[in-house]
Amino acid sequence: MKSYYLTDAGKVRSHNEDSVTIVKNSNDEYLLLVADGMGGHRAGEVASSLAVTHFGKRFSALSSIGNLKDAVSWINDNVSEINEEILAYANSHHDSIGLGTTLVLALLTKEFLIFGNIGDSSGFVLKNGRLHKVTKDHTLVNLLVEAGDLTLEEARNHPKKNVLMKALGAAPKVEIDIFEVEKTIDAILLCSDGVTNMLTNEQIEKVLDEEMSVEAKVKKIVRKCNARGGQDNISVAYLALKSEGEEQ
Repeated sequence: MKSYYLTDAGKVRSHNEDSVTIVKNSNDEYLLLVADGMGGHRAGEVASSLAVTHFGKRFSALSSIGNLKDAVSWINDNVSEINEEILAYANSHHDSIGLGTTLVLALLTKEFLIFGNIGDSSGFVLKNGRLHKVTKDHTLVNLLVEAGDLTLEEARNHPKKNVLMKALGAAPKVEIDIFEVEKTIDAILLCSDGVTNMLTNEQIEKVLDEEMSVEAKVKKIVRKCNARGGQDNISVAYLALKSEGEEQ
């Protein structure tokens, strides 16, 4: 397995409020994390960094995550702790109005693969050259799509498409959606909406299907987002379960 992650401020934002990492523990289990922060006075990067650092430290300290039930409990416990930490930070820093962050994660062990999601950062699996979205966005427009009030095309161009219905730090309690996924896949991709708002699934697939290294693929996705305007921070975490091409 090979992995690579990268974050970039993009072409419009003055600073980067995304955080991203990939952590492997001593039992060769992988945790991928992408968080997209929000809030005044650069508070967004505080929230996203807090979430990713908290999860990363806890995971790397584990000898093993245990079984599926253990893993889900561990994720839920850490989400609760992070939410409390973000709320406490906001209470003690009055310039941090609206402090919060999305979070998408993927946890891969020898026995199972699970994704977790809060907000509108996305988790995908790649299988036979095709991207399949695992997570569901917690946005106003996605609720309207599921209710049949908006089409996918209308949602894509809706003026309120970035209005979140759920985020870490937005309420005293927040629940993360958990998805169990079959392991017979080729790769895992996590990204912030700075990627999915710039590139279609087909454009991302085209890059991932090229004969090049994992690192080169991630860098090319970021470059393509910037070439299309880079209107938001851009973050990608990619783990290839099968061997991929060497650096071109």
